[in-house]
Amino acid sequence: MKKKINMQFLIMSLTAILLTLGISVAVSYNVLKKEIMQNLKTCTHILMGTGVFDDMEHMEYNASKDNLRITLIGEDGKVEYDSDVDIAGMENHENRPEIEQAVKDGEGESIRTSETVGQSMFYYAVRLSDGRVFRVAKETGNLFSILAPSFPIAIVLAMFLAVLGAVLAHYLTKSIVTPIEQMANDMDHLESICTYKELKPFITTIQEQHDDIKKNADMRQEFTANVSHELKTPLTSISGYSELIENGMANDEDVVRFAGEIHQSANRLLTLINDIIRLSELDVSTEVILYENLDLYEMAVKCVSMLEMNAGKHDVTLKLVGKSTHLNANKEMMNELLYNLCDNAIRYNKKGGSVTVSVGETNDNVILSVEDTGIGIPDEHKNRVFERFYRVDKSRSKQTGGTGLGLAIVKHIVAQHHAKLELNSEIGVGTKISVLFPKKKEG
Repeated sequence: MKKKINMQFLIMSLTAILLTLGISVAVSYNVLKKEIMQNLKTCTHILMGTGVFDDMEHMEYNASKDNLRITLIGEDGKVEYDSDVDIAGMENHENRPEIEQAVKDGEGESIRTSETVGQSMFYYAVRLSDGRVFRVAKETGNLFSILAPSFPIAIVLAMFLAVLGAVLAHYLTKSIVTPIEQMANDMDHLESICTYKELKPFITTIQEQHDDIKKNADMRQEFTANVSHELKTPLTSISGYSELIENGMANDEDVVRFAGEIHQSANRLLTLINDIIRLSELDVSTEVILYENLDLYEMAVKCVSMLEMNAGKHDVTLKLVGKSTHLNANKEMMNELLYNLCDNAIRYNKKGGSVTVSVGETNDNVILSVEDTGIGIPDEHKNRVFERFYRVDKSRSKQTGGTGLGLAIVKHIVAQHHAKLELNSEIGVGTKISVLFPKKKEG
C-alpha cells in the first residue's frame, strides 16, 4: 500500500510540474507575441512619421540593420517595394490577411510563415492616405527557437521540483501509512499513536469498535463457559441417578425419588435451553418487530393468574394493582417481560412474602412495576443483576430452579422498546423493578 500511495503522489507531482511548464510556456509565448507586435506597431508609426519612405527610389534607410522587413503594396495588391526581396518575382499580396485587414480597417496584423522567405514572421500593416498599404515585418524563429534559451533553466527547475516532490511524497506517504501500520500491529494502545489531527476521528472510531469487539468476545466467552457449566449440572444429576437405577442399586422407594430428581433436572435443563435460545434470538434477530396497541393491565392479569399456583408453592402472595393502560409494544415480548419479572420476584422471595404488580401511567410514560418482599440485593450487585447467569445468591438460585437468564431477557426487551429500567432494593426488605415505557408523542 505504501508503494502504491507513494507512486500516486509522484505521478501527481510530475503531472503538476509538466502542466505548470506547459502553461508557463504558453503564457510566455503569448506575452512575447504581444510584445513583438507592439514593437512593430511602434516602429511602423515612427518610420511613417519621419517621412523616410516618401521617396522610395532614393530611400537611404537600411531596414535589415534593425531586423525589419519593409514592404509597400499598391491598391491593386501589387508589391511596389520590399527591403529584402526582389519585387519582380513576388506575387500579388492583396489576399494576405494583414493586407486585407488594413484595407478594410486601416491597420492589420498577423503571425504566419512567409510564403516568400519561408520564415515565421510577425506582420503589421497600415493603409496610407493614397490607398496603398505600408507593411513592416519582423522575422522570428519557431516556438522552440524562441524559448530555447530558457530550456536549460526550465529543465533544471523541473528536475529540482521532481526530486522535491519525490521527497515530500515519501514523507507524506509515511505520515499517512505509519499510524495505520501502528494500529494494525497494536490495537490495544491506539491512544499512544501520534498522528495528524484529521486521522484522529478515524482512530477514535477504530478504538471504540475494537473495544466493543473485545467486550463482546469476552462476553461470549463468559457466556459459553456459563452455559457449559449450567448444562453440566442437571445433566450430571440425570446421568448419576439413571446409572444407579440401571445398575439395580436403587430399591423401589429410591427409584421413585431418583425419578423425581431426574424429572426436576430435566425440567431445569429444558427451561435453561429455552432461555438460552430465546436470549440468542434477541441478540441476533434481524426480523422487523411488530408493535400493536396492547392493554398492559389486561396482560398483567393473565400473567398473575398463570403464576398463582407457582406462587402458592413458594408460599408467596401475588397482587395486582392499577388500571387499564394501553401501550404500543410487541405482544410476545411483553408477555415474556411480565413473566420473567414476576417469576424472579417469586423465586427470590421469603415464605409468607408477597409480590405486587403495578400498572399505571404518567404524562410521559407507561409504568410497569414488580415489587417483592424478598431477600433484597446488596448495593455491590445492583449493577450486575441483569447480566447473563449472574446470581446474587447462587445456592438459593439452584434450589429455586432459576436459570440466571430471566433478567438478562428483560434487559433485552426493555432495550428493544427504548424503555428505561429502574431498580430499588434493600437487604432483607425487598426489591422493586420498574420499567418506564415512553409514550408516543402525538402530532
